[in-house]
Amino acid sequence: MRVLGIESSCDECAAAVIEDGRTIRAEVVASQAALHARYGGVVPEVASRQHLRTIVPVVEETVAAAGGWETIDAIAVTYGPGLAGSLLVGLNAGKAYALAKGLPFLGVNHLEGHVYANWLHVNDETRPEPEFPAVALVVSGGHTDLVWLDGHGRYRRLGRTLDDAAGEAFDKVARLLGLGYPGGPVIERVAREADASVTLPRAWLKGTYDFSFSGLKTAVLHLTRERSAPPAPEVARGFQESVVEVLALKTAEAADRLGARQILLAGGVASNGALRRELARVATVPLRVPPVRWCTDNGAMIAAAGAVRLERGERSALDLDVEPSLKLASGPSAR
Repeated sequence: MRVLGIESSCDECAAAVIEDGRTIRAEVVASQAALHARYGGVVPEVASRQHLRTIVPVVEETVAAAGGWETIDAIAVTYGPGLAGSLLVGLNAGKAYALAKGLPFLGVNHLEGHVYANWLHVNDETRPEPEFPAVALVVSGGHTDLVWLDGHGRYRRLGRTLDDAAGEAFDKVARLLGLGYPGGPVIERVAREADASVTLPRAWLKGTYDFSFSGLKTAVLHLTRERSAPPAPEVARGFQESVVEVLALKTAEAADRLGARQILLAGGVASNGALRRELARVATVPLRVPPVRWCTDNGAMIAAAGAVRLERGERSALDLDVEPSLKLASGPSAR
């Protein structure tokens, strides 16, 4: 069974063909990072217009590389969360292809896609599937969620960010420090240059598994306004340490308390080496992390999530609309 996955929730226009829910047969990612760098962040109107230019070439190149449309068994497309205009481009393209080719159509939650990046094979090497129950930490530019999984498609939210997402905080702090965009990679690189780090606050929000990074961002702002402000690398390192410590310790505690068999790390911020190392250090159960290339937005993760739903007999109606504020899970945040 081969599923074509299409992703266009933000500034990556991507497609991939996945076989048996795990093995990548072809993939193409058209990134807009350089286009938005001049603005210091993603401009929604610019992103959607660029998706219009690239969606058909990206899909056609991917399908051709996989062996043609006759090899495709279904189409899975992101329908939320994300930027409304960008989502519309990918979703409507996926519907049109499904209708024209007579293929099953599945709408996929973008955040679920990030989680299922942990099911993808690396270079066709067989890896055991993640084990349930598991705790998933989904950290990206727009989302920071801690989720309990006790089976495919069975999610319960444990905690979430109450303000800025972790990736959003990285971008904003990088801007405050004059380091450029996107903030995550540049802060990680600059932090490695520091011989020391500035001590910055941690928002523990005791009694919950929730997160908050707004106060940390404000603390960095005050530092940059001081007459004797510390060097940018020391601030970057201190900021990264603060974010990483809170994310890692809360995730590890949730896994221990609830009896998870594994921890799944997902989302763009999952590519951060400091977070990977700290979570592996403090966790008492195995940690699963996708290869860096599949932490950021891609079509393979959407196809993987879609394949699981296809196997369960699920289908989506062709009148499915975008949901820019779609949630992965609901549930109380209190422990």
